[in-house]
Amino acid sequence: LEAREVVGMQNIDPVPRTPVFMKGVINLRGKIVPVIDLRLKFGMESADYTNETCIIVVDLAGIFTGIIVDRLAGVITIDREHYEVAPKLGHNINAEFVAGMVKLDERVIIVLRLENVLDNSELSLLKEAV
Repeated sequence: LEAREVVGMQNIDPVPRTPVFMKGVINLRGKIVPVIDLRLKFGMESADYTNETCIIVVDLAGIFTGIIVDRLAGVITIDREHYEVAPKLGHNINAEFVAGMVKLDERVIIVLRLENVLDNSELSLLKEAV
């Protein structure tokens, strides 16, 4: 629901002294938009950018923010019968950023609660970048 648009990969200007997952900022039609790499935020291995890599611009707590994704397979509407709230993953696992799961064919798609992906100090960094 937070997605606003999809743009192709472009030059990202780094911002000094920011967390490694914050790749920098882009100029999107005259607006400065901070860009984050969710792979790095979630502790996954970084991946080389390809011609399928793109940036999804989302409204994250009132700040337009770019999120780098490996590829966009498409946009779909989810029927309620395919959506399930996030299961409890255990006491020691912090999965507050998982809003739910979608069963689609033989796949399970994790639906993110974007406002819980970044903590307050990280959100403050985004505000300072714009």
